[in-house]
Amino acid sequence: MAADAASDETWMRRALDLARNAETAGEVPVGALIVQDGQVIGTGANVSIASHDPTAHAEIQALRAAGQSLKNYRFNGATLYVTLEPCPMCAGALVNARVARLVFGAADLRVGAAGTVFDIVRAAEVNHRLDVTGGVLESECRELLQAFFRARRRD
Repeated sequence: MAADAASDETWMRRALDLARNAETAGEVPVGALIVQDGQVIGTGANVSIASHDPTAHAEIQALRAAGQSLKNYRFNGATLYVTLEPCPMCAGALVNARVARLVFGAADLRVGAAGTVFDIVRAAEVNHRLDVTGGVLESECRELLQAFFRARRRD
């Protein structure tokens, strides 16, 4: 599966739009989408606050939508684009879903599980490993999150 930097940026811009929608709804601004064969098969944004659900991260929402779209729980050959490096929970879900590739924007310096703090998605001990590309539109992704948390601290 060839990685194309221009294509990665295009899809990441769509993930940023989803993140902005989450922010408008009062959620932590993280957006995700899953692409397979050039088509979006699932999208998601954080909804943990509104749903009172600690598992309602953008990646999980995108995986759930893709599963419903494909009527399957495995996404062989798919790429997940997300504005923030996945946490351990989301990284484990990506492994279980057999997502082929992960593209993220900003690294998560506290709980990033795609190489920053942990490397669940490429661990030799798991039965499936993902190709990972980090730092796509990193400054835009990071600034969106930082501005959100600055505003929350101010309020």
